[in-house]
Amino acid sequence: MQRISGRAAAIALAAASALGLPYAHAQTGKVVIGFLTDIAGPYGDLDGKNGAMAIQMAIDDFGGKVNGQPVELLVADNQNKADIAAAKAREWYDTQNMAMLVGGTNSAAALALSKLSAERKRVFIVNGSGSSALTNEQCSPYTIHYAWDSVAYAKVAGAALTRQGLKDWFFLTADYAFGQALEGDASKVIKANGGRVIGSVRHPINTTDFSSFLLQAQTSKAQAIGLANGGADTINAIKSAREFGVDKTAKIASLVLFISDVHSLGLPAAQGLTFTTSWDWNLNDQTRAFGRRFFEKAKRMPTEVQAANYSATMNYLKAVQATRTTDGDRIMAWFRSTPLKDFYSQGTVRPDGRYVHDMYLMQVKAPAESTQPWDYVKRIATVPGEEAFTTKAESRCPLWK
Repeated sequence: MQRISGRAAAIALAAASALGLPYAHAQTGKVVIGFLTDIAGPYGDLDGKNGAMAIQMAIDDFGGKVNGQPVELLVADNQNKADIAAAKAREWYDTQNMAMLVGGTNSAAALALSKLSAERKRVFIVNGSGSSALTNEQCSPYTIHYAWDSVAYAKVAGAALTRQGLKDWFFLTADYAFGQALEGDASKVIKANGGRVIGSVRHPINTTDFSSFLLQAQTSKAQAIGLANGGADTINAIKSAREFGVDKTAKIASLVLFISDVHSLGLPAAQGLTFTTSWDWNLNDQTRAFGRRFFEKAKRMPTEVQAANYSATMNYLKAVQATRTTDGDRIMAWFRSTPLKDFYSQGTVRPDGRYVHDMYLMQVKAPAESTQPWDYVKRIATVPGEEAFTTKAESRCPLWK
């Protein structure tokens, strides 16, 4: 690291104090935001390069600076591996003095990054990873779980489908932290609503051949085949279920579905699927305005994760501006005490780090119902965040007890 003289250090420290900024950032002269997600893998469409573009849109809309300091975005592919994600984040903390990290897809990576960020006392905002452990047993005072989690997806879609009469379930589960969390959370909801889980099978990330897994599910005679996976895995599982006719004898219950998945599947294949989401571009005038701005740049509508990336970045920069610091403790205090409201959602950040906002039960439209490009889903119900997310009674987070 470059060394500076005692006089220069004193001047830098004085400047930092005047601005209310940590001394380390006075040396770099910029506010660095990092973004680690799956860029080219199975979750690239739902976050990826366009997730990075959404963050940069927020930085640009804010003016490119905060409290006189330029804002710089660093982006890297986590390759869906926790060790790679942690190594890159550690490098950015050590060499770039990263102030805030946005965690994209892959829950194993997010859990590792949450722990590392807590050690560095830096803010970590999670959008694309769904494991409820991030705000439950592995909660951190520096982590905000912003968009969605496995509990909300399970409570909203799982409960609705079970109440419709789908009592016997079999799960196809991605074999990593998120898939396991989603299966576990959905199983609790199914049982609480009078259903039962009669079996499950786990598959590797980025599976292309689901035939053997679907055969096990079909053999179980389950009424519902729950897909506890996401991205390309969900797409491939649904396509395979249609191809082999498994959907003729059991309901394909995709607990996680993104508009990018529907686009890849096409409405004829996806129609009728019920799922949970935190956001859709066609909900109201504000969401449509952002969606169209995004479309101009990406030539596709944003997913809920990409919309959350913009919203989280914009609110982080507002926090830095309001507190005149990038100190993790003061920024987190701002988030916990300041109600949030924008085109993405509105709500509050709890002591466990969960951003509590409305969730939506959606259904994919039939082709005849779609009136314009990317008009793929319709809202079935709005579920208040207090009902959708982990309750205080259910929480094992020591920060909320």
